[in-house]
Amino acid sequence: MKIKSLTFLLLFFTLLAYSTWAKPSSGPSAGLEELFPGKLLNSDGKEVSKDALAGKTVGIYFSAHWCPPCRSFTPNLVKFRDKNQKNFEVVFVSSDRSPKAQMDYMKEAGMKWYTLPHRSDEANALAKKFEVRGIPSLVIVSEDGKTITKNGRGDVSSNPKGALKSWQKKS
Repeated sequence: MKIKSLTFLLLFFTLLAYSTWAKPSSGPSAGLEELFPGKLLNSDGKEVSKDALAGKTVGIYFSAHWCPPCRSFTPNLVKFRDKNQKNFEVVFVSSDRSPKAQMDYMKEAGMKWYTLPHRSDEANALAKKFEVRGIPSLVIVSEDGKTITKNGRGDVSSNPKGALKSWQKKS
């Protein structure tokens, strides 16, 4: 009788441990949550779940419509993101002059990705954390929120077919 009880308890706890360990993550990692603690908006300005970032390499894109180099690079990033959206997502941090200008830029450029609220504390904290000194700037972070490179712009420009694989190897 004791052996059956012990066997049952051992089996029960083994299954419990396995079910907890084997569950796929339903949301973003703690590292991504730390990077994006506030609201995440879609390209229509509506709040969305951060679950869309789970399991993906993320590009944090610092840009503005008034910036000529940004307007030159953004179409390349749009193409890159759209081709790789299964494993890569972009979060836009705008330096535009107003929330309307930010959303107009996103629509005009075809940015179907996510953004932080205009000039929010979270957006400012990211610019400070990654020491962004000029735009456009594309910081690449792993699905765990760890910095892979601050030269995402250069990688996308010079190696659009291999950049994502290169970043995934480094993460």
